[in-house]
Amino acid sequence: MISFKESGLRPEIVEAVEAMGFQNPTPIQAECIPFLIGTEQDLIANAQTGTGKTAAFGLPILHKIDLTLKHTQALILSPTRELALQISNEMEKFSRNLPQLQIASVYGGASIEPQISALRRGPQIVVGTPGRVLDLINRGVLKVERLGWLVLDEADEMLNMGFKDDLDSILQNAPKNRQTLLFSATIPAEIVRISHNYMSNPNQISVARRNSGADNIEHFVYEVNARDKYEALKRIADINPSIYGIVFCRTRTETKEIADKLIKDGYNADALHGDLSQSQREFVMRRFRLKNLQMLVATDVAARGLDVDDLTHVINYSLPDEAEVYVHRSGRTGRAGKKGVAVSIIHHREHLKMRDIQKVLGKNIQRASVPNGREICEKQLFNLVNVMEQVDLTNTEIDSFMDVIYKKLDWMTKEEVIKRFVATEFNRFLDYYKNARDLNSISDGRNQRQDEREPKGRRTEYSQERADRNSAPRDRERRPNGSFQRFHINLGLKNHLNPASLIGMINRVTPGVQVSIGQIEILKSFSFFEVDKQYSQQIFDGLRSMGYRGEEVIIEMANSKQASEGRSFSKSDSKPGRPESKAPRGEFKSPRSEGKAPRADKKDDKKKVTSKERRAKKQW
Repeated sequence: MISFKESGLRPEIVEAVEAMGFQNPTPIQAECIPFLIGTEQDLIANAQTGTGKTAAFGLPILHKIDLTLKHTQALILSPTRELALQISNEMEKFSRNLPQLQIASVYGGASIEPQISALRRGPQIVVGTPGRVLDLINRGVLKVERLGWLVLDEADEMLNMGFKDDLDSILQNAPKNRQTLLFSATIPAEIVRISHNYMSNPNQISVARRNSGADNIEHFVYEVNARDKYEALKRIADINPSIYGIVFCRTRTETKEIADKLIKDGYNADALHGDLSQSQREFVMRRFRLKNLQMLVATDVAARGLDVDDLTHVINYSLPDEAEVYVHRSGRTGRAGKKGVAVSIIHHREHLKMRDIQKVLGKNIQRASVPNGREICEKQLFNLVNVMEQVDLTNTEIDSFMDVIYKKLDWMTKEEVIKRFVATEFNRFLDYYKNARDLNSISDGRNQRQDEREPKGRRTEYSQERADRNSAPRDRERRPNGSFQRFHINLGLKNHLNPASLIGMINRVTPGVQVSIGQIEILKSFSFFEVDKQYSQQIFDGLRSMGYRGEEVIIEMANSKQASEGRSFSKSDSKPGRPESKAPRGEFKSPRSEGKAPRADKKDDKKKVTSKERRAKKQW
């Protein structure tokens, strides 16, 4: 398959695709289109975001769909409403020469009545988010009994967003003889589970190197103290006057905070997060696509479905929890053969995470120094001169004012005129960066000196020894219980939380501070932990603006006597996750445990605790 003409697709579809400016398929399209045209076998396709997956599954479905039937034959699921709308729009463009085809979009955050009306008109293709699709199935409005195709687009992201139960319900309701097409950037264990439970002998297609970074993207990391991350972000923006990029944050709270600061400081920026209404989100995205915004501050989830081909930068203000997510983020720049830059702003306890990212990326990540004031002023000055050189002087309206201008400025020399004009535009940068301090963290300097001492041939971007030293949990002394503050957090075993990761989160929000940690209890859906009271407010404020594996952290202060059934861990244990044998029992009752009968006797209780310890040892 060299071109769409040779793909075997209907002539009407080929004509529509070529009218959109496409002649040759992308690698994922070249693999999937002939396979799906020629077979009804299930498919698992592993491909990165932005590789043309919509056409890979959409064109074969359009080719094989029965236009004479007025019922839903294809259901396409996507993680966000933006991506659902994007898929619908592309499918409508592909089917512009098939007037009998109807496509309906259904998603949350909008009125359900118009969507119900659209479904009653009998569309052959329905595109939607899992929650709204399941709602419409349960209402009896969306009929899936005669589905021919069920597509799970961005399947890994749907699972990360908590749609597991919804997907299970939809897959169980769909007919057994359907063709299931699963497209995912990564293949985690849950994807494998879905393939075993709901797919029949699926064929697997994977394009390019798995989780590899594009060759036309440069990767840089800036190391600063945690308190200087925002200042570093501003300097990175200032050293790149023509920046057009996305700034990725971990949580909605952080996204709003950073965007508000940028707007207040005069930067052309805005935020995209889950708290915006649909109309607000569309307004922000439209401004960004039209380049009325230079920087869009967003979470990973909010940025789904936002495809822009000419981004210059992707900036990781907060590193993602999973290395694969970094690859997806950086893949948003450097598209359509253009150069791109991926930037990460880290503090000294994130070396190990950067080393893991570099390993998954398969490319070298260069350490860079945060630019100083003089470097920024020089770059801005030359940018101003370049802009001035390229100004169009063909406008005759200006010529009519030149005599007055010459007369007004005839007392100055040419050099003075240029100097004053540049100073008028440039003084704010000179004033702001006049006494700018060095933002590069102290540990960055130590690391550079260490790199110089390492023998040639053994130097690495992030040495194993340094990464392990910087990321290892700090030893903290045990203190009497009265000096600890107890916290309740909404993360637990189901979120893959363990003592080491919890301690790491505490370390990130208390840089340079030795905080004593008391008892840690990891339960299924939530956890408890104790920290030194004098740092409790700092930890409370830091963690509530943090995220963990795509979940926003919700933290509350708990009474010192509160406890819960679960696995208890001590910071002083030599191995993360070793159960503490003398975990105190308290009076806290979770909402799920209310109404349960008390345990019969201490003997049985002791046996159950011992069983939990055995299970904990086995898992951790």
